[in-house]
Amino acid sequence: MRVPLLSRPSRVRGSAVLATLLVGAVVLTGCSTSATDTASTTDAGASDGSFPVTIESALGSVTLDEAPERIATWGWSTQDAVLALGIVPVAMPKNVYGGNADGVLPWDAEKIEELGGETPQLLSGGDTGEVPFEEFVEADPDVILAPYSGLTQEDYDTLSKIAPVVAYPDKPWSLPWQDQLTTVATALGKTAEAETLLTDVDSQIAELASANPVLADKSFIYVSALEADKLNIFRSSDPRVDLLTQLGMAVSPNVEDLDADPSAGTYFYQLSYENLSKIDADLIVGYFDNQASVDTFLADPLVAAMPAIQEGRFAPVVGESFVMASSAPTVVSIPWMLDQYVPQLAAAAENVN
Repeated sequence: MRVPLLSRPSRVRGSAVLATLLVGAVVLTGCSTSATDTASTTDAGASDGSFPVTIESALGSVTLDEAPERIATWGWSTQDAVLALGIVPVAMPKNVYGGNADGVLPWDAEKIEELGGETPQLLSGGDTGEVPFEEFVEADPDVILAPYSGLTQEDYDTLSKIAPVVAYPDKPWSLPWQDQLTTVATALGKTAEAETLLTDVDSQIAELASANPVLADKSFIYVSALEADKLNIFRSSDPRVDLLTQLGMAVSPNVEDLDADPSAGTYFYQLSYENLSKIDADLIVGYFDNQASVDTFLADPLVAAMPAIQEGRFAPVVGESFVMASSAPTVVSIPWMLDQYVPQLAAAAENVN
């Protein structure tokens, strides 16, 4: 069903509204929240940026009758796509991890300044995933964009009583950066602008790949070490993994071989340190908050014994902002960090015999 953006009541604020929402009062008329297993699809209006446009997701379907003006975002990186398309959101998540003193990621801060805007309302829960429903009420958005997020069906249903919600098409936290941009562009009526941005960033990636041929066909495993004696291994569906394949690298078959439950639906699985000897890849790429975390990881005897570590085939991504930029790559964060990222990968690849 269509969601007429202009049919909602006059703006209302505060906890009383939230309480009403949580017991089922519908603020927006005609918002469909029926779940679907289909991938994101749009009607004919999507191809040329015209409206109305229907966007389906794994959690529900919405139709926008006109381009929204007050945009709120949720998830790690949707605000990047909105900013890249020339719009400053009215609300976006606060990023304590990787953000500046205000909780704004550095590439977003640069983009907001470039657009001559002001810092949006910063939503709590950006680092925990807990949706701040009352803060969304305060923001009073026309649409809530969350195509790269971990929204549950319950979250989605509640948010849909505040504004139409665009969620992920298939699984949480798995949408490639290109599809994030095109999904957001469809909702905002800016598909032509998105195509130009995609071409520009794809060209930058291709140029760096061409300038660093040592990366071509090098197999890799992407990891993080956040728990003692357990290594997180990221599946091939994760955007941080997908970015490396764009650079010409290849996910090691070992990633699938070591996966005890490939149908789990998560973007990573865990491997105990006692099984580290089973890892087989040209490169190990991993992210770390700081150099002290890298040093702690390398000091473990089981880690130190890995051939990739001993031979310098290890490319650590170090620093919170750098971690965020490469872990949730976007049309804005990729240009911000790629000139630093690719030489680090290439240096490790040079050590592959």
